[in-house]
Parts: sequence; structure tokens; C-alpha cells
Amino acid sequence: MTPALFVATLAGAGRLRPGPGTWGSAVVLPALWLGPLPCLALSLLALLAGWWAAGEVLRGGAEDPGWFVADEAAGMLLALAALPSATLPGALAAFALFRLFDIAKPWPISWADRQSGPFWVMVDDMIAGAIAALLLLAFHAALPGVLA
Repeated sequence: MTPALFVATLAGAGRLRPGPGTWGSAVVLPALWLGPLPCLALSLLALLAGWWAAGEVLRGGAEDPGWFVADEAAGMLLALAALPSATLPGALAAFALFRLFDIAKPWPISWADRQSGPFWVMVDDMIAGAIAALLLLAFHAALPGVLA
């Protein structure tokens, strides 16, 4: 396996069935125990590594194949960065919100998903992660302690 394919599939998680995107999101859940700032830094690292990997493994086109899950990792890590602490309710809420937005693709996620090029393969999931993070932050502000 080439380094780019290793990154793109998150060490093969993108080849798992069913639901490779769900597996790609789940792989990074343990990062929650590192805290919000490390999750944010890992999200940025996953974004940059995924962008590079997309350019390498998707040379023939900009389509986002199911096995390419580096984008799910970057978006999920962004959602996890919004949690104040590592708790099961918080992890479940972040996971559910991110997957909901990643699958349903409401605007502006759907708009980003229709763009072409390796950059956009990553951006739609980052937007989904950002929306999930904003909702988690709002929920925490309205009901502190529920997800903590």
C-alpha cells in the first residue's frame, strides 16, 4: 500500500463494509480523550494529509469514492474538538451529528460536494464537521454539563 493510499483509506478502514464513511469517522473517536485542542490540530493535519492523498490517488478525477475516508477523519475530528471533555454522550452526539450532515449533505455541504478537485473532496466533510461542532457548542452553552 502506498503512503497516499494508506492516508486515503486510514490504514485500510475505508475498505471496511458496510459504510466505509462510518468506519472512517469511528476510527478517530479515541482522539476525543486527547482534548479539544489536540483534536483541532489533528483535524488540520488530517485535512492537509487528506488533501495531499486526494491529489495522489484520485488523479484521474475528483470524485470522492467510498473508500476515501481521510475526509471523514478530518471532519469528525473537527466535531470532536467542540466537546469540552471526553464523555460517551458527547462522543455519540458528535458522531451522530457529523454522520447526519455528511450523509444528508444540506447546503452548503451539498454545494461543496458538487465542486471538483482534490481540495473539495476534503472541504465538504470539513463543513459537515464545522456545522456539527457549532451545534455542539451551542448545545453546551444552552445546557452546560449535559455532554460533559
